[in-house]
Parts: sequence; structure tokens; C-alpha cells
Amino acid sequence: MTDKLLPPKINFDGPFPRLSRRLRLGVVGGGRISQTQAMAARLSDRWEVVAGALSSDPARAAERGREWYFDTDRSYASFDDMAQREAARPDGVDAVMITTPNHMHFPAAKAFLAAGIDVLCDKPLTNEVAEANALVTLAKDSGLVFGVCYTMSCYPMIRQAQQIVASGALGRINQIHVEFMQDWMTPDDVGDAPHVKWRLDPKISGPTSCVGDIGTHAAHLAQFVSGLPMTDLRAEFHVCGAPKPLEDTAFMMTRYADEVPGTLMATRLAPGNRGGLRLRIFGSEGGLEWDMEEAEKLKLNIFGQPDQVLTRGHGHGVSPETERFVRTGRGFPEGLIEAWANLYTEFAMAVAARRDGLQAPADWLGYPRVEDGAAGVRFVQAAVTSNAAGGAWVQIERG
Repeated sequence: MTDKLLPPKINFDGPFPRLSRRLRLGVVGGGRISQTQAMAARLSDRWEVVAGALSSDPARAAERGREWYFDTDRSYASFDDMAQREAARPDGVDAVMITTPNHMHFPAAKAFLAAGIDVLCDKPLTNEVAEANALVTLAKDSGLVFGVCYTMSCYPMIRQAQQIVASGALGRINQIHVEFMQDWMTPDDVGDAPHVKWRLDPKISGPTSCVGDIGTHAAHLAQFVSGLPMTDLRAEFHVCGAPKPLEDTAFMMTRYADEVPGTLMATRLAPGNRGGLRLRIFGSEGGLEWDMEEAEKLKLNIFGQPDQVLTRGHGHGVSPETERFVRTGRGFPEGLIEAWANLYTEFAMAVAARRDGLQAPADWLGYPRVEDGAAGVRFVQAAVTSNAAGGAWVQIERG
């Protein structure tokens, strides 16, 4: 019988507990985002990155494995081979992160679920709704942990915002506005870069580029904080810069449960915006605003009262649940890598709880699940359908 990973007694209202050992993490996909995620996983102090399928070329896979300090027998040229061999090892990976281009998410995730290995997958979850639904079913039937990298929901002040909305402090929600504006695709020749080409190839990226990438982040964030599912949308896709096979910009009118209206905008051609993810939620009693470029601050405005700016740190209006994610004191900035580390911390807790057979409280962990990933794919499909219909209102398929 294996030793327990979590302590015998846990205060589910307190900080996340230490594990009896670091969990073993595997990597599928060797691009830039895999390095970011590995850095964040290590920052959480709950993961060792020990194996990977970093290239389909055996020589290249071995070379990349050495760069990652993997043992020679733990560098694989096939994720199927990796899944089977790691599952057979007594010291095999406890979980895998999938950071391949979009079209490989489904087969890779399916292979590791079949091998009994927990999965954390980049977004969009898949390029097809049917594949996303299949992963939801496979994860449910297996009982395994399946997280999705909607990392923006793991910023501390986003968790604080979610709690404020849930408390009813804003009153009845009456509108939701979210935008994600970047500028890295502004140069006309940007599509020639190797790391950009696949994002504009429908065979790899799927039916969208901008919407499937940053648009899904915006859609998830709005629903995560508001607690309201998006039900309908009308979308227009645009190519605002040099000609491209897929859109670089999208504008949407949106509708949420209870007929709450909103807007969603996403573009990669907004000079001066780098991490321009902004969320505004307004209600009958007040509103809140968050800007990822000022991620440590949350504006809270209760109508008729002085405006407030809450900041990440201990105390000063920040809840104990938010403090779980605080690593440095107020005034010592944290950012995206720390948000990724928060995701990996919660994912580690979920993996440990599953392995220990622990039934944790439903509200203990807020990391995005496979169901959230599937909802993102359905959002993309609705946007594609609406754009093709000239911007008609389209109902988002329910899971």
C-alpha cells in the first residue's frame, strides 16, 4: 500500500497542505509554453518534471530530453509510447501536461487517460465539439483528474472577484464586458515566424485562431467570475492586418443566464496592448473591474460609496481563500508565472486527493476542469457558426 500524499487532517479553509513528496510530472509538447508551465510547476514546489515526449523525431526527442535533464529512458518520441511505459513504471509520472498544438490535444489526452494518468491540457481543449465531449466522458468514466489551462482564473485577485460576486455585493448582475487585446501580430510579416504559422493553419489551429486562443480565455474568465454561463452570442470575425487564412480579431455581443447582456472583444492587432485582458461586471448595487496588466489590483465600486482598490497580499480585505495563493507580501509584485503556479498547486491537490481516496469539499479547489474546456470549445463553435451566418445570434450548445 502506498503512503498517503496528503496529511491525515486537513483544514480545508486554511492554506494548501504540503505533500509527503513532490509529484512526478510528464510533458507532451516541447514548445515555449511547455517551458513556462514547467517553470510554474516547479515554483509550486509540488512537482518534479521527470519525463517527456518533446518531439516526434527520436534524435530530436533525445536531444531535448537532455536539455530538460531527463533520464535517457524517459525521453520519448511518441506520446502513446510515453503513456504506456510511464504507466508501467513504479516511479512513473503522476500526471502529464499537454502543450502541443491544438490538433494533438485530443489524441494525447485520450492516450494518457487510457493509461490511468491524470491530465492537465492546454486550451482550447480540442478543435471539435465531439472530441471535447468525448474527453469529458472519458475523464468521468475513469475517475481521473483532468484540468484545463484557463490560467487567468488563477490570479489571486480574480479569485477575490469571484467571491465578491458570489457574496451578492454587486447586487443583481446586469451586464458583463470582457476583452483580450494584444499587439504581437501587428507586423505584416509576423505570419512567417515558425511559432505563428501553425496558429494560422486551420488543419492545426482548428476553425479559428484568435477566438480559439485568447477569446476562450476571455469567455471563461467572464463566466468564472460572474458565475453565469454564457448562453448566446453573435460574432463577427475580422482580419485587420495582413491577409491571413484565419481571423486576427473578433467582436461579439454576448448573453448570459437570466438574459444578462455583455460584450466580448479579442484581437492581436492593438498596438500598446500586451496582456490586455480586462473584465468589467456591473450590478444593481455596484461593479468591479480587473485588468491583467495591473493584475494585483481589483477595483470595487459600490454605488454611493467611496471607490475601493483591493490589492493582492495578506489581509486588507483579501479573503483567506485568496491568501492561499499569495507568495510575497503586498508591494512585491507577482504575475503570470505565479498564476500558473497556482493552477499547478490546485492540480496537485486534486491529484493527491484522488490518489489518497479523499473526498474533498466541492468548493475547495477552483482550477478549471475538463467541463470548462468543453464549454470553451462549444463557445468557439457558436462563434464560428454566427460569423458564417453574418453575425446572427447563435445559441451555445449545452454540455
